[in-house]
Amino acid sequence: MKNFCSNTWKHRAHVVMALPVFLILFFIMYVPMAGLVMAFKNFDFTKGIWASPWCGLDNFKFLIASKATFLSITGNTILYYLLFTAVGTVLNVALAIAIDQLILKKMAKTMQTLMIIPVFISYAAVQFIVYAFISSDTGIINNLFGTSIRFYSEAGLWPWILLVVKIWKDTGYGSVLYMSVLAGIDNSLYEAADIDGASKWQQIRHITLPSLIPMITVMLLLSVGNVMRSDTGLFYQVTRNSGILYDTTQVIDSYVLNAIFKNSNFGFTAATSFFQSVVGLLLMLFANFMVRKIEPENALF
Repeated sequence: MKNFCSNTWKHRAHVVMALPVFLILFFIMYVPMAGLVMAFKNFDFTKGIWASPWCGLDNFKFLIASKATFLSITGNTILYYLLFTAVGTVLNVALAIAIDQLILKKMAKTMQTLMIIPVFISYAAVQFIVYAFISSDTGIINNLFGTSIRFYSEAGLWPWILLVVKIWKDTGYGSVLYMSVLAGIDNSLYEAADIDGASKWQQIRHITLPSLIPMITVMLLLSVGNVMRSDTGLFYQVTRNSGILYDTTQVIDSYVLNAIFKNSNFGFTAATSFFQSVVGLLLMLFANFMVRKIEPENALF
């Protein structure tokens, strides 16, 4: 404790600089965690959180009351995470490398700016863009190919539609971190490889990709914590919450949102959030443990 106090006093200037960020994180991220107690209570508006009666694990039992529904939404959540993560990572890396290899750097900056724009468009607006393309009557796709596909009635098509929307919206922004890594690679490595007669593909394979592996690993480890969470705007607004599509589009977050609108059971919401957080934490710890065993330098801790 004495060493901690002396070290804190020695670096007091840095402590003061970090204090505002620490307070923001503490009050926004950690203080609200006290509300998780609602997961074990039968919440009553008239009594408040702390005076509401305890109900044990009843809220968790309500979550898994319908095993078919619970397994379906959990399976959809995990499958979409795997699909988005796998395709998104490959495209983020490929796009970052493609832009980095452009000879005209001004054009590269312009392309990067244009590709980042979609991330700032809310899903409330994206749903209208998607509808303009796939509506059965006036949709661009049906008019262009002369078809009459009723996209909002075909649940089997929506994993691919959601994948396209997700990639369009996030890939440009997701490539930025990888581009920052590419900017830090020593050019002398490429010059030496060029002198040795290495082609562009060989340079990418043996210099660029190995340099990106630490960042790819960190991003994957951070994303594992959100394996049980989904973008509510994507699954609730873009699909227009169509019940006929639930078999392939209903995930845990959209299921909870529908449950709130129907009965305002905040205890159930807290229980679901608690379940998602615990599973995400355990998976992240396990993934970090495996990475530390294989490549300790790429582990988070």
